[in-house]
Amino acid sequence: MRAVQKIWHVLRRGWDDRKGVTSAEYAILAVGVVIVVGGAILAFDINNPMNYAGQQIVAGQSSLAATAR
Repeated sequence: MRAVQKIWHVLRRGWDDRKGVTSAEYAILAVGVVIVVGGAILAFDINNPMNYAGQQIVAGQSSLAATAR
């Protein structure tokens, strides 16, 4: 009988623990944010301006490295 009470206590403690639920909610929220941002990138076609900005940053870094020598 004591073993059954111990098992019941462990199960009850697990059901009352809400930490996992909060983590799952944050994971679902993060997935939602990724979907929204990805959809915005596709909808507004900001891939080309981002590539251009990245190329300009790399070119600027290259010219700074060349002048530092």
